[in-house]
Amino acid sequence: MLVQIPGVLDAATLRRCREVLEGADWVDGRVTAGHQSAKVKRNRQLPEEGEAARILGDIVLSALERSPLFLSAVLPQRIFPPLFNRYEAGMGFGSHVDNGVRAVPGTSLRLRTDVSATLFLSAPEAYDGGELVIDDTFGRHQVKLPAGDLVVYPAASLHHVTPIRRGIRLASFFWVQSLVRDPGARRLLFDLDMSIIEVNRRFAETQAGTGGEPPPAVTTLTGVYHNLLRRWAEP
Repeated sequence: MLVQIPGVLDAATLRRCREVLEGADWVDGRVTAGHQSAKVKRNRQLPEEGEAARILGDIVLSALERSPLFLSAVLPQRIFPPLFNRYEAGMGFGSHVDNGVRAVPGTSLRLRTDVSATLFLSAPEAYDGGELVIDDTFGRHQVKLPAGDLVVYPAASLHHVTPIRRGIRLASFFWVQSLVRDPGARRLLFDLDMSIIEVNRRFAETQAGTGGEPPPAVTTLTGVYHNLLRRWAEP
């Protein structure tokens, strides 16, 4: 399931992120690549243990906690500390699949990478190329989002970043271990949650000012959602 999540970072937060990135030191992006990915990865990255990555990571994690759409789509159990990359002219990342398990730096924790995420920090008009291209069972998807928008997609998907022809592409990327391992089950829960929200919204519009209670079917559907989550979750 590929989901675009708009406005994870607002304009003021984006400015703060860019201020930190402008004064940061960058290293070869292959420092966090697996054996196969390292052969096709050409970008720069903030050192994981650096102060800039810590400051920016805290900003991103706080923003994710405030995003109902992210929480609904991903059902996060653990989030890998966000990383930050920079693509300049001629840089790109060839086709690869993300590692299935990643060790969380500085801890003994290991995280199963159910979901991959890219948070765009540069406006799309600031660079040419740099599309995130994701191949899944529904075909090929090219993703190039406004600054502050996030895309989440199955980590098992084959994907790549096309070479930059002009400008600089800045982004954050990270992985999530979901409470619900099975992507099909996550999609069903997401679709059900979005449908419940939409029914509630329409009911509120038609009953504006009357103080009426939602129809019993909404309560039933909400119960179905939580009972399915209870059945499928792996806390």
